[in-house]
Parts: sequence; structure tokens; C-alpha cells
Amino acid sequence: MTGHSMEPIYYTGDLVVSRCGEPSVGDVVVYQPESIGGARIIHRAVGGDAAAGWEMKGDNNDFVDQFTPKGAEILGTAKLHLPKVGRAAAALTSPLIWLSVIALALALLLWPRTAREDDHSDSEAPDPKNGVGVHESARPVEAEQ
Repeated sequence: MTGHSMEPIYYTGDLVVSRCGEPSVGDVVVYQPESIGGARIIHRAVGGDAAAGWEMKGDNNDFVDQFTPKGAEILGTAKLHLPKVGRAAAALTSPLIWLSVIALALALLLWPRTAREDDHSDSEAPDPKNGVGVHESARPVEAEQ
């Protein structure tokens, strides 16, 4: 959802799920007018019918829409509202976010290692009990007799 036309019911960033079906006056309807390409509009049906076309209006608008959708232009009626979930979905589909994640992963993968990280000290001798390297300073001192 983007825009302010359906406030205070829906706000920018909300996810609204619609289902196919014949709307009634008072339903929130998702429609796609043929004259504006692929854009989808979510407004309330305030009049009309399926045969003549629906009269639509945003709850926050003081005017009726210029479109009177009918037939295949009606995509469905709102059934589920998830506040702010649309923002997360938009972030997941953003090319900028994905490029940033890939760049960070490549930077971590290609980051040069220092000599200290590559150095396996010769002062570690295998522990005879389990074969794991033990630093010389961690070995018990044997008492002389």
C-alpha cells in the first residue's frame, strides 16, 4: 500500500491481501483500470454495481474516482490487513538492498588475512592424550627428583 487516500484505515507500507469475488457497496476493492496500464488502486466501493461499474472513493479523499471499474478490472476485495509488513516486503525486493548484501558478502570473503591469522605457531606440541595442540606454557612442569 502506498499513498494517503485510504488513511486512517490503511497507511503507506501496510500489506493488504485481497481475494477474488464480487464486491458490494462498502467493500474495500482492489482494481486495475485498463486506461492506466498496470497500476492497482485500492479504494472503497461507494456506489454502482457490477453491470454499470463501481463508483470508487478513497476514505481520505473528498472526491469520487474518475474510474468506474467493472468485470476484469476488479481484482478482489480486501480480506487481510497487515500493518507495516509491506515495508519489509519492499526491502526484500529492493535491488539496492540485494546489491548491498552481495557486496558485503564479497568483501568479507575476499578480505585479506593477516600474517598472524595464517601463522600456526611451532611452539604448540601435540598432546599425547588426545592429539590436540597445546602451547608450551600450558604444559605441566614435571618435578625433578
